[in-house]
Amino acid sequence: MHVAIAGAHGKIAMLLTRRLGGRGDTVTGLIRNLDHAADVRAAGANPVVRDLEQAAPAEIAETIAGADAAVFAAGAGPGSGAARKLTMDRDGAIKFLEAAASAGVPRFVIVSSVGAESPPDDDDVFSVYLRAKAEADAAVKASDRKWTILRPGALTDDPGTGLVHISKRPFRGRVPREDVAAVIESVLEGPRAVGRVLYVNSGDDTIEKALAGE
Repeated sequence: MHVAIAGAHGKIAMLLTRRLGGRGDTVTGLIRNLDHAADVRAAGANPVVRDLEQAAPAEIAETIAGADAAVFAAGAGPGSGAARKLTMDRDGAIKFLEAAASAGVPRFVIVSSVGAESPPDDDDVFSVYLRAKAEADAAVKASDRKWTILRPGALTDDPGTGLVHISKRPFRGRVPREDVAAVIESVLEGPRAVGRVLYVNSGDDTIEKALAGE
């Protein structure tokens, strides 16, 4: 499988890249900063500098042409203001989605957030972030791609356990980024998660069992 990952230097993306590379998949990693290329290459991806806030959709489509799946794991980051939540978490995701459609990439997975199902309407930066995620998710759901939206709870850098709880209904919790990467790897495997919004947190089930239960 050939997987294109936006935000390839992010923590979840790097973990996912190592998992995919370990099983022999090809990974194209889109990055904004050339200084991150060596890290992304060391993780097993082919790094390409494509700033989703600046690049035209056609440029992004050219970069990911031939991929079997596209994963949006990018984000403005915790230190960014409200404006970048909109230009990156919303507009960047939608641009990557449009590029995937233009390039004929059939599978699309986006890392969203719990809370995007009912975002607040105030001007707090986190509220803007959740609205940006909600609008990006709405575009994904309206697309003709074989999409999956993952909405994890609070992300941690704890070692993954491989044990999760996955639900179609919103619920809050915590989950290691490593386990989120493992869930993405698993949903890329087949059609079972296509067209579904999945909430993911730590739990008692293996990923296979958790996905089978939903």
